[in-house]
Amino acid sequence: MGEEQIQQPSFNSAVVSEVPPAYALLLNVMSKRRTWVCFFVLVYAILLSSTWNTLKFILSWYKLQSDHSSGWPALYASVMLGAVFGVLSMAAALAVVVPVTLVTWIAIVVLLAFCGKPRRALIVEGRKITREIIGLVCRILLKEGNVVAAMCAVLGYFALVKRNGEAD
Repeated sequence: MGEEQIQQPSFNSAVVSEVPPAYALLLNVMSKRRTWVCFFVLVYAILLSSTWNTLKFILSWYKLQSDHSSGWPALYASVMLGAVFGVLSMAAALAVVVPVTLVTWIAIVVLLAFCGKPRRALIVEGRKITREIIGLVCRILLKEGNVVAAMCAVLGYFALVKRNGEAD
């Protein structure tokens, strides 16, 4: 009896020995919050660098218009800058939200399956849940994007007016 117990490997050691070290490291890194923050910042930086010409165009348009008229060009330019940064923040947030949303959706559907729902009911519930999750994510993204756009527009307006005042 003692020999049989020694010869049988435990379940935990078998599972640990089958997981490659690189996969375990990847899981460990991806489970950290700072990894997702770095991913968000990286996506935002890529998006910002790709729209750099648009930002330069808005600022050059403002420079041409600010010489000829009052504060209206600063308002238009700040609204455009706010819109660009609002769209950028929504796109960067979307890069983080998609994986989280998929994990949430999968967890809910799996839990429903474990509760004993029939396959047809599970499909109907899955479609309802998908609509609800997508609607919630879109509402949150739009709200957050509008907040970022408004903040950037206000800050941009004051920066442009101050810059124009110093130039005079």
